[in-house]
Amino acid sequence: MKVVTTIKELKRILSQDRAEGKTVGLVPTMGALHAGHASLVRRSVNENDVTVVSIFLNPTQFNDKSDLERYPRTLEADCALLNECGAQIAFAPSVEEVYPEPDTRHFSYPPTDTVMEGAFRPGHFNGVCQVVSKLFSYVEPDRAYFGEKDFQQIAVIRRMVDDLGFQLQVVPCPVVREADGLAMSSRNTLLTPEERAIAPHIYSTLTASRQYARTHTVEQTLQYVTEQINAVPGLRVEYYSIVDGRTLADINDWADSDDVVGCITVYCGQKPIRLIDHIHY
Repeated sequence: MKVVTTIKELKRILSQDRAEGKTVGLVPTMGALHAGHASLVRRSVNENDVTVVSIFLNPTQFNDKSDLERYPRTLEADCALLNECGAQIAFAPSVEEVYPEPDTRHFSYPPTDTVMEGAFRPGHFNGVCQVVSKLFSYVEPDRAYFGEKDFQQIAVIRRMVDDLGFQLQVVPCPVVREADGLAMSSRNTLLTPEERAIAPHIYSTLTASRQYARTHTVEQTLQYVTEQINAVPGLRVEYYSIVDGRTLADINDWADSDDVVGCITVYCGQKPIRLIDHIHY
């Protein structure tokens, strides 16, 4: 596997691959890779001739500076995992390489990017679109792979792909979970043992809410999930939204959509660590 740090070198390598008719898959990541990322990489390796994995902790999508500072950085271990998964290229540029000057582009795709994460993390999705659009232009992939844990992010990226006319397939991949149900996340490594012990209550509550929802309204289900999680010392719901899985607009009745998704963000611990998850009803 090659570790590439410049856009020029990345494009040079990929132009040779394309001249040979090879297909290219891209897995964008911010590093601190785990088994969830590995599942994306292996799928790309199976479906493409060349797989590029970007490792770039993008500063423009963090509206909380302390969150950016605390985000784990494990480049050596990341590269070892990617090599094991069969990736051909790890693209690990510096911030100066990606942003030689400030990116002033503004992306707006309401309501997809203005609800939930968009409401609680102003500017987050604009930063996501900035960096992902740059990666798409560098790599020009045939397919790009994203984990469904970031459910809203995939919806926003699809809007951006249509808006900018990228000729590629966005491939969503299932959430990978720990044995106790906690969605795998780079942030999980920041949890203390005590915090890690309570974090699975998020998914267990979401799972229980499926049965609850059969005999209760949307509003009652929203209240049930929020109260059940907030009742666990050390957990605090930032938001729980039940939405249409395509538009991400809130629904008021179960009959409003044939693709109903519950999306949640929970603060865990005293620091606290921000964990996201979702469930299909």
